[in-house]
Amino acid sequence: MAKINSAALGKEPIGRLLIQQAAPASIGILVMSLNILIDTIFVGNWIGPTAIAAINVVLPVSFFIAALGMAIGIGGSSIISRALGANQQQKALKTFGNQITLTLLLCISMVIVGLIFINELIPAFGGKGEIFEPAKIYYRVVLYGIPFLALCMMGNTVIRAEGKPKFAMIAMIIPSVGNLILDYVFINQMEMGMLGAAWATTASYFFCFGYILWFFLSKKSELKISLPHFGIDFPILKEISSLGFVTLARQAVVSITYLLMNNILFELGGENSVTVYAIIGRMLMFALFPVLGVTQGFLPIAGFNYGAQNYQRVRKTINTAVLYAVGLGILVFVGIMFFAEDIVGIFTDNAVIIAETPGAMRWVFAATPIVALQLIGAAYFQAVGKAIPAFLLTLSRQGFLFIPLVLILPQFYGEIGVWISFPIADLLSTMVTGYFLNREIRKNLKPTV
Repeated sequence: MAKINSAALGKEPIGRLLIQQAAPASIGILVMSLNILIDTIFVGNWIGPTAIAAINVVLPVSFFIAALGMAIGIGGSSIISRALGANQQQKALKTFGNQITLTLLLCISMVIVGLIFINELIPAFGGKGEIFEPAKIYYRVVLYGIPFLALCMMGNTVIRAEGKPKFAMIAMIIPSVGNLILDYVFINQMEMGMLGAAWATTASYFFCFGYILWFFLSKKSELKISLPHFGIDFPILKEISSLGFVTLARQAVVSITYLLMNNILFELGGENSVTVYAIIGRMLMFALFPVLGVTQGFLPIAGFNYGAQNYQRVRKTINTAVLYAVGLGILVFVGIMFFAEDIVGIFTDNAVIIAETPGAMRWVFAATPIVALQLIGAAYFQAVGKAIPAFLLTLSRQGFLFIPLVLILPQFYGEIGVWISFPIADLLSTMVTGYFLNREIRKNLKPTV
């Protein structure tokens, strides 16, 4: 067994280390987000605006199943990072083996259930009227590839926990580039419509899985597991589940949010309003890539140094990550405020959608500069293995605040009530997270002599 060596996470200067970890993560998220963005542009221009709404309807289901892999990955990677910091190599290996076993069991079961209830799930998530048929076509094919996506999401976080962010970046780039190429071939050249969009997406998951499988089987990875590591270890499984549940709950809330938004907006403005939200949702995924990259880069550094009981480096990691993320959030905010109309024009030439989307987009991004603090704060508790505060703070933004707001405000203010729910939830959740993070730093991260 090769010796696991992630010592750089505990020795390199924090600023440089965070850039080294965050830059590949940011690039990977950027390429993945560009894939989603350009995919939406292709679909909107080559198939039509209804196709954009159809894909948006399918996202909650595919997101939730893929989130199982992400949750298991992040939960297990938190254990792996701390185990590496504490030089507990066998625990790291056993955790990785259990991650694979758990991902396969849960995701395959979810796919089977998703296919059985296909006709019930699509309308429940807003696939009504003209949206139903194209959504059903897309849903069925994409669901076949979701287990591979879940394994990719899980494996990607483990690669980062090893301290190898460049390989994690490549793993995110491969399916993005593959999807765009296949979009052009299947939709534009072969004129396969929604079926082509679905197979392009599914095939891209296969490409990503192939690369990640190669990484762990090659000498690039230091996590050389064998058959006994796949056997369920219940204490490890319990820790993976408690920490992974935070991510799963967050993604479940994302799926619930899509469900509510699609249905509320369909009632308020029909297919066009659902399309407006679909475009804004793509921009949320795309525009926040540098902030999300800093958050991803922050996780292994904080987890490793917390495991090594180097609390002064943990404090410095938090401060540096918040500074970087807030600065990047300000740049995103300025870009959206000034170029909203130009951005929307890229997606469609539908006059109604072009008129309605920019104002809504500005409301949704109004609190972007301060969201960085909320993301870093919630990520800290997950990185150090404190599942309950991580769970509560992660859900505070969309679960405890946004969902009640989006159910109440539209009753008084109509569609504008939907959009102003975003910045209000962002502001309140950031205030709560800031309070608890500050208390944690003062109480449990005291510098040691």
